[in-house]
Amino acid sequence: MKARVRVASGQGFWGDLLTAPVDQVRGGDIDYLMLDYLAEVTMSIVQKQRQRDPNAGYARDFVTLMREILPDCVERGIKVLSNAGGVNVMGCAQAVKAAAEELGLADRVKIGVVTGDDILSRLDEFASRGIEIVNMETGEPLADVRDKVQSANVYLGAEPLVKALDKGAQIIIGGRLTDTGLTLAPLAHEFGWKFDDWDRLAAGTIAGHIIECGAQSSGGNCQYDWRNIPDLANVGFPIVEAEPDGSFVVTKHKGTGGRVNIQSVKEQLLYEMGDPKSYITPDVVADFTTINLAPDGDDRVRVFGIKGYPNTEFYKVSIAYSAGWKAVGTLVYAWPDAYDKAQAAEKILRARLDRLGLKFDVILTEFVGVNATHGALAGDPPKDIPEVQLRFGVRGQSKADVERFTKELAPLILTGPPAVTGFAGGRPKVEEIMAYFPALIPKNLIETKVEII
Repeated sequence: MKARVRVASGQGFWGDLLTAPVDQVRGGDIDYLMLDYLAEVTMSIVQKQRQRDPNAGYARDFVTLMREILPDCVERGIKVLSNAGGVNVMGCAQAVKAAAEELGLADRVKIGVVTGDDILSRLDEFASRGIEIVNMETGEPLADVRDKVQSANVYLGAEPLVKALDKGAQIIIGGRLTDTGLTLAPLAHEFGWKFDDWDRLAAGTIAGHIIECGAQSSGGNCQYDWRNIPDLANVGFPIVEAEPDGSFVVTKHKGTGGRVNIQSVKEQLLYEMGDPKSYITPDVVADFTTINLAPDGDDRVRVFGIKGYPNTEFYKVSIAYSAGWKAVGTLVYAWPDAYDKAQAAEKILRARLDRLGLKFDVILTEFVGVNATHGALAGDPPKDIPEVQLRFGVRGQSKADVERFTKELAPLILTGPPAVTGFAGGRPKVEEIMAYFPALIPKNLIETKVEII
């Protein structure tokens, strides 16, 4: 058993800083690199990509990254865990395998593939067996939107990842794996934690929660003293240094920008926390009220004392379904009377849409520079605002009506209030709306599979 395991965060979401995982691998000593690519809406995006191309459906950025860092990882024994597989986990794994072959490393790399989270093809089977799936937030039955469903994925925990590590996998790729499981799994594997050791599982889960959003716990997006956070252009992503008893230190590589302190860790702990005594994951229920934080030197925070409770008999399911169409466009009105001009343009546009008989579920306008962020709390606007951006959006079930709206914004330039700009991008783009349907499903209905290629 190792005395200490270092797990580095290299990706907080699909689209995060491309240099971060490279810097984590090359900037100092780490044992594991965890990469979190998937948000709720991402699953529907990759599902639609695969519908257009059977070979797509995963985070292609991951393959490009592995092609760059795989020689370093092999040389230094760094293992990588990721949910980059989306809805085509095997396709992603085969692409990484091909990259390893190109680099002449295929015989030195074992790729672990974790599947079983994608249950889209099983929804009708569940319905025929009388298994009820309902929206956790609204109580709406899945049957109401079944014909519009684009993706359905169970949040799998750390256990199948540990199985892959036990089989010798150096690169592990899954679909909708929990963010926290990507960090918990290496700790459970290295320290031999059992999946009923609730306190240690909770500690590993909270370690994962702290680093799951990348630099958000090491100075990025940090409210406290943000002006004085050093060198965010070179921000260091967080690293967990964990010990067998479940205590750990949050830190970052020396010489990098950003800051790790109690405040930065606290802010990340509050992210998506919900009930602080009951943070539910597939692996454990963690009690955030038992977390202790203490300084441990420059850019080091020690975390200890965490308690956990038995996990539940359910998995959470992330379901995405088509919910109509939307388009958003903007115009910028200049001083003098910028806000008055933007308000007048809004009224004109609403009147024209009404005259055309277009049907929308929602018409939303925002006055950026006046009250778009804080709404009524912004109070009365200043008298001489130099410029105001009118942001006008519609949402509806008719794609044709939404497309017609996109042709009504530009005419305001010559047929509305004066001193307008900001339309260089052309007509607004019509986009399909993906709605989120969170649900629960009994764990005994889900079978995970772990393969090594």
